[in-house]
Amino acid sequence: MSQRREVRQEEITLVQHLITLGGLKPESFELPTMVDDYENAVMGSINFTPPEKAAYAGDIVQVVYRDSDEVPVVITLTKNVNNEILDMDFWKKDFSKLQTYPIPEKVALFNNNGMI
Repeated sequence: MSQRREVRQEEITLVQHLITLGGLKPESFELPTMVDDYENAVMGSINFTPPEKAAYAGDIVQVVYRDSDEVPVVITLTKNVNNEILDMDFWKKDFSKLQTYPIPEKVALFNNNGMI
């Protein structure tokens, strides 16, 4: 992981939307003000939980997004064993840099067959 930084408003907006898509209430989760970027911020993945509290406890929701270069991106919001947001993981199909940060209106629920 890289150096901690302040969480951006666009990240908070997306996380709150993903929590709602996962059937939960955003106000049930207190989001930290500081995050860590994964992969040197190439794909957009961020970690919300310090390593000592980072035990994975499951996915909240998975969505798909088509980046501005038309490459599909899967975004997974996860929680830890303390029922806190663990991370928001972006996986771009071709592993390239994220071009445009997703907004809630541009994501769709994901299942094993793709978009719902």
